[in-house]
Amino acid sequence: MTTAEQWDDVSFVISSRYRVDTLRRLNQSPATPSLIAEETDLSIAHISRALNELREADLVTLLVSEDRRKGRVYGLTDDGQDVWETIEAQNMVDAG
Repeated sequence: MTTAEQWDDVSFVISSRYRVDTLRRLNQSPATPSLIAEETDLSIAHISRALNELREADLVTLLVSEDRRKGRVYGLTDDGQDVWETIEAQNMVDAG
């Protein structure tokens, strides 16, 4: 990933509270959408949308079979980890 691409990803993440909270939570450990929603006090609909957007940006990956409808576990990709570390290092979001 080039520096410009990484900053594009940082900008993409910090432009949405839901993406920030989702990435922050997945930085701790892999999780299901319902667990993320519960721990961030956000609706499952917002978390699901954020996961889809982050997945399309290759920042988050599905860790179980695509066929699973329940118990889908998501984790950060290497790029997602790098983007989150940049966001934290640059103090680009409130500590939540």
